[in-house]
Amino acid sequence: MNILYCGDEGIKRGILVSILSILKHNKEVIHFYILTINYEDTKPFPEKTAKFLDKLVKKTNSKSFVKLIDATEIFIKDLPKKNMGSYFTPCSMLRLYIDKVPEIAGLDRVLYLDYDVVCRGDLREFYDMDLTGVEASGVLDIYGRHFYHYHGIFNQDYMNSGVMLFNMAECVKNGVFVKAVEFCKKRKMMLADQAALNKSIMKRKLVARKYNEQSERPKKDTILHHFSNNFKFFPYFHVQKVKPFEVDKIHEVLKITEYDDILEEYDKLKEFL
Repeated sequence: MNILYCGDEGIKRGILVSILSILKHNKEVIHFYILTINYEDTKPFPEKTAKFLDKLVKKTNSKSFVKLIDATEIFIKDLPKKNMGSYFTPCSMLRLYIDKVPEIAGLDRVLYLDYDVVCRGDLREFYDMDLTGVEASGVLDIYGRHFYHYHGIFNQDYMNSGVMLFNMAECVKNGVFVKAVEFCKKRKMMLADQAALNKSIMKRKLVARKYNEQSERPKKDTILHHFSNNFKFFPYFHVQKVKPFEVDKIHEVLKITEYDDILEEYDKLKEFL
C-alpha cells in the first residue's frame, strides 16, 4: 500500500498521529512517502523526523518504510505563480507535481492523505477498489459540492482533496497533474489544489462518505476521519479549526475520547520529532 503526505515542517505532529492511527488498524506492508520543499520561508519537513517515523513503522512491519522526497527543484521549475500568495502554504500544491517524481510516478496507485486525517479501520477495501478507467477516487466535499460543479451544472462531483486515491497510470497517461498545474498558473483560487484537481480529473469514482468524513464527529462506520475546518453558526458564525494533535481541543471542544490511546502514544513520542 502506498500512502502520500505533502507538506513542510508544520505537518510533522499531524503526520505522527495519522501514521499511528494507520498502524493501529493496518499491519501489512505500507510505503509512506512525504513530499516536501525548501522554498523561501517554507521550512522543509525535517529529515530527522522522517528517519524517526521510518523506524516507527518498521516496528509494525519490517518491510514498511517512510521516504522523504525533496521536490524543490521540480516545484521551482514550474511555479503556480497565481496562487503562491494564497492562505495556504505552497506545499498545499505539491501533490500536483507527483507525476514528475520518479519514486511516485511509476507506482500503480497512491492514496494521498492530508496531515489531519485519522484512520479508524482497515484501508484495504478502499485502497483495492476497481479503478479500471478511473483517474482518481474520492468523497464529495461537504460544503463545496453545493457550489462547484465542474462537469455539469447539476452534477454533484466536487471532491474533497484531503483523501484521494490516484490511479497513477491513468493520471499520467491523461495528463491530469499537468493540467492541474497549468490551471493553478493561470487562475487565482482560494483552494487552488482542490479546485485544480477537480477541474483536471475527468474520470472519477465517488465513494461513500465513510472514507473521508469531514464533519467534526465520526460516524460508526467511518474509516478515515478528516479534521477539516467546519463552519459553526451558534452562538455566532465562526470557523471551527481543531487538529488531531490538539489533545485538549479534541476533548474539550469536540468531546471525542475514542482516539485517546493513539493520542497517549503521540504524547510519548512527540518529543522525538
